[in-house]
Amino acid sequence: MYEKLAKISVLKGIRISYYFNWENTMKKIALISTMALALSGIGCSSYLDTKEGDVSKKKVSWGYTGEIAPIHWGDLSSEFATCKTGKEQSPINVRPTHDIDQSAVQFDYQISPMRILNNGYTVQVNFEEGSSIAFNGVQYDLLQVHFHTPSENILMGESYPMEAHFVHASKDGKLAVVAVLINEGKDSDFIQKVVDNMPHSKTGEALVSGVHLNGLDFIPDQAGHFGFKGSLTTPPCTEEVQWLMMKAQTTASKAQIEALNSVMKDNSRPVQPLHGRMVHE
Repeated sequence: MYEKLAKISVLKGIRISYYFNWENTMKKIALISTMALALSGIGCSSYLDTKEGDVSKKKVSWGYTGEIAPIHWGDLSSEFATCKTGKEQSPINVRPTHDIDQSAVQFDYQISPMRILNNGYTVQVNFEEGSSIAFNGVQYDLLQVHFHTPSENILMGESYPMEAHFVHASKDGKLAVVAVLINEGKDSDFIQKVVDNMPHSKTGEALVSGVHLNGLDFIPDQAGHFGFKGSLTTPPCTEEVQWLMMKAQTTASKAQIEALNSVMKDNSRPVQPLHGRMVHE
């Protein structure tokens, strides 16, 4: 999972491009203070933390194959240690362990102009302010959606061809990710807009003229969800992320899934141990 922190409350003016536009992010974070390291978890930093105001940043390479594959992330940098030592890591094998009366997720998504980028690891769509979810009395603002092929989370031992992560942040910087598993099937109008406009190489954000999206067009109706605590699924693997995985799946065509995978090239972290965590439904 890759994140981006929005313009919210004490984080006003910060827009973290969650998993890859980190250079601009660090400049903005420096305006806030020593929150930089904590927020690096939200931004999936590829840079080592340095003293505030220090423009010299050392890039740390990570990826999905070879010597920088997920199994090695925790050894690539001291800042990535949680990837190896954390006890609430994501993704997981979602198998309900605790049947409780969870709060429903209340969606308040609005139409947003399409702002799309390829940040070298995934295709990501950034949303304008105004969309949010409410869960357990907390409002989380929608920041972006990005994709993984194949799915990172698995359901009852079953993997899916693709997964979407809708990333949100609360006013105090807490993260919530709505995960949607995607099966091969009927074409998705939402995914087609992404496929038609996605950059095929690493780029910054681009506004696509005349194209708009609403996340509600992709969220399964009346599905219910599984809830669990987890982490970012990319370095530095920061924990205390609220995960909300929809029980129902949606579909995209084989051609749509293959088109996205041709750009993202199997960008999934393997399933991590539960370490006693509860999965609520």
